[in-house]
Amino acid sequence: MYRVRMRSVPPVVLALRRFPNPRLTGIGAGLFAALTMFVLACVDRLLFDSSELVYGLLFLPVSALTALWVRPADLVTAPISVPIAFAVGVFPISGGSEGLGGQIMGLVTALAVHAGWLYGGTLIAGLIASVRKVRQMRARRRYVLAQGRGGAPASARAPRAAASAAAAAKPVRAGAGGAAGTGGAGAVARRPQRP
Repeated sequence: MYRVRMRSVPPVVLALRRFPNPRLTGIGAGLFAALTMFVLACVDRLLFDSSELVYGLLFLPVSALTALWVRPADLVTAPISVPIAFAVGVFPISGGSEGLGGQIMGLVTALAVHAGWLYGGTLIAGLIASVRKVRQMRARRRYVLAQGRGGAPASARAPRAAASAAAAAKPVRAGAGGAAGTGGAGAVARRPQRP
């Protein structure tokens, strides 16, 4: 009797597989990141008195989730939408003075002070998106190679078969004046000669 060895899956991998795995469009991922960061900033303002450390630490997993949940066709949008989400979320904790000018100056100052968190989250999103893109390209290359080994795929064989059938169905030319002595009535069809 043969024994089959089963590889045990680590519990961390099993726990990660239970998480939701949505596929968001580029706009959807941007909206997800912006709304999440805005809500987290409001919670940070209420519970932690606008702590920059808490906001920055919360920004990193949001950046990672945005890059993980965006669909493969929109991977390039993840590193672009994450900094925009950071700017949207930092508004409630920027602490600007009264008036529109004071709020804008507080926002610009907060963005300058928290540039390290901003770059860190953007780097995380960019790395995750790049790894996903490389894995997607490798899977596509493996698929193309597997199709090539098994002979030409059916979609490539079909046009060739149709072309050969069309060439065989061409009408055969009859002799212009008929065969000698037949007078054209019983003309014998000749096959065209290939050059």
